[in-house]
Amino acid sequence: MSEITIKDIARLCGVGVSTVSRAINNHPDINPATKKQIQEVIEEYGYIPNNSARNLKRTESNTVAILVKGVTNPLFSAMLKTFDEKLKRFKFTMLLQHVGYEEDEVAIALELIKEKRLKGIIFLGLNYYHPEGELQKISVPFVLGTVGSIFEDEDLSHYSHVTLDDEKESYKAVEYLIQKGHRDIAIISAEERDSSVGRLRMQGYEKALADYQIPEREELICRVSDDMEHYSMENGYVTTKKLIESGQPFTAVFASADTMAAGVYRAVHEAGLRIPEDVSVVGFDGIELGDYLQPKLTTMAQPVDEMADAIIDQLYDQIDGRCDRRNQIFEGKLLEKESVRQIKKD
Repeated sequence: MSEITIKDIARLCGVGVSTVSRAINNHPDINPATKKQIQEVIEEYGYIPNNSARNLKRTESNTVAILVKGVTNPLFSAMLKTFDEKLKRFKFTMLLQHVGYEEDEVAIALELIKEKRLKGIIFLGLNYYHPEGELQKISVPFVLGTVGSIFEDEDLSHYSHVTLDDEKESYKAVEYLIQKGHRDIAIISAEERDSSVGRLRMQGYEKALADYQIPEREELICRVSDDMEHYSMENGYVTTKKLIESGQPFTAVFASADTMAAGVYRAVHEAGLRIPEDVSVVGFDGIELGDYLQPKLTTMAQPVDEMADAIIDQLYDQIDGRCDRRNQIFEGKLLEKESVRQIKKD
């Protein structure tokens, strides 16, 4: 989709360009109703006024923006290293933009396109709460990386994306615990309104229990606090501590991220319990942190380097005009370490 201009806004509102300019600059000499109409059209079409746009058009930019939700996530840190190396080979400059959990990444992307004349955009950790068609406002090539394969109002297959089958890989992680004899399995999950990765990993957990005819216990579904970073060690710790203090019996914990699992370890140890003798733990992501926990963490690993390479290749193909969109879903690999014990059958 081409970028909407001030002339387009004027045409849509049935006014002159100078009237639109006065509305944008809050000039007093303009009818309030007309100003309101112009502002509504600007918001609807995602037009971002930029006084320096004319000058920027004269300069070709080779900048690719990486919009990251969860910038402290070690998984993303590993990807960023690959992005930087590969973008340099393609003669692109990387612009890293942190996006807060409650911030609108599409609005930020639209602003960056205007300000930086971006060549392309990569979204990491996208949480999709936007109305249908919102992503269509983005006028440069973009790839959705490490996002859930389901959305509230929009089919992800309409856009280039590289991701893991989070539901399937979560299922496999929980199934591993079940096959080790565990039935009282708690999950440390993202909060309930998470419509992306968190929901998919929860669905994998629920499906594994159902397929093995294990009753789902609501008291073992532990959602993290919404007032701190969701996939953090702190949230894993606080949430697991509440679980232990509740007195509910459980023999295993599936943590939706390895960073959460690190918090699980601390809460378990503080309670005087042992891993895996008292509590077995499985994480998700396969980051380096897991090998430095004691005992080493069993986890469902994501193929980070391969996914990062695929994201850049997809974006470059779009920029070069070789491909409009391509969808790639990767498989994980269960890394069996030391944090899960076999429960003997009676």
